[in-house]
Amino acid sequence: MTPALRLASVSVVRDGHRILDSVDWTVRTGERWAVLGPNGCGKTTLLRVASLYLHPSTGEVEVLGERLGRLDVRRHRTRIGVASQAFADLLRADLTAAEVVLTAKHAALEPWWHTYEPADREAAVALLGRMGVGALAGRRFGTLSSGERQRVQLARTLMADPELLLLDEPTAGLDLGGREDLVRRLGALAGDPGTPATVLVTHHVEEIPPGFTCALLLRAGRVLAAGPIETTLTPDTLSACFGVPLQLEVAGGRYRAWAT
Repeated sequence: MTPALRLASVSVVRDGHRILDSVDWTVRTGERWAVLGPNGCGKTTLLRVASLYLHPSTGEVEVLGERLGRLDVRRHRTRIGVASQAFADLLRADLTAAEVVLTAKHAALEPWWHTYEPADREAAVALLGRMGVGALAGRRFGTLSSGERQRVQLARTLMADPELLLLDEPTAGLDLGGREDLVRRLGALAGDPGTPATVLVTHHVEEIPPGFTCALLLRAGRVLAAGPIETTLTPDTLSACFGVPLQLEVAGGRYRAWAT
């Protein structure tokens, strides 16, 4: 089957600094990937390349069977669900939660750029309900808490029936209750056969939901390890990734790490 995402020898260089260095990575249909690494290792840049918002300095990028440089980026982005704090910052604060979700149908930032049917608005509200924030459909995005905004963003990623989900630290800034609620919802998505290939970027193994199948560990812009999560995410690879001796345990599909 055609991979959902393929990066071949991808490097990103900015101001002489190599943010990504010769990254080879393939995400296949149905896989759920957790991408881990320390601050500044290139995780967010990797997702910007995968979401077609950043062209690499060198290498090839294929998303959903089409190569970057040979496709209509604006149209292709409608096939990708993206959630990140950087993207949330682009959204106008006085849009309602329902409008934020609605705009994803055309990969837009403003609802007045396109025409929407009543069924589209109903679908947006239904997705908010699926994420547990249906009652907030009419609330302004800028008035929502961090956890509420994260749930709205997650609902937004599903609006256009995407074929690839890219989630950049969706639990960042949440308290324990908010984090666990969102991890539970992400776990439910991971366990749904109808959910497309999914990539989740995080700093913490505790935020990896049950049902994730693969792991990619980045350090200094290079792939340290990649493959099935049960063989890739180990105390040795995690310690090498973060540069400190770590222990790792898994119980009930959830991970926990601590320094030795």
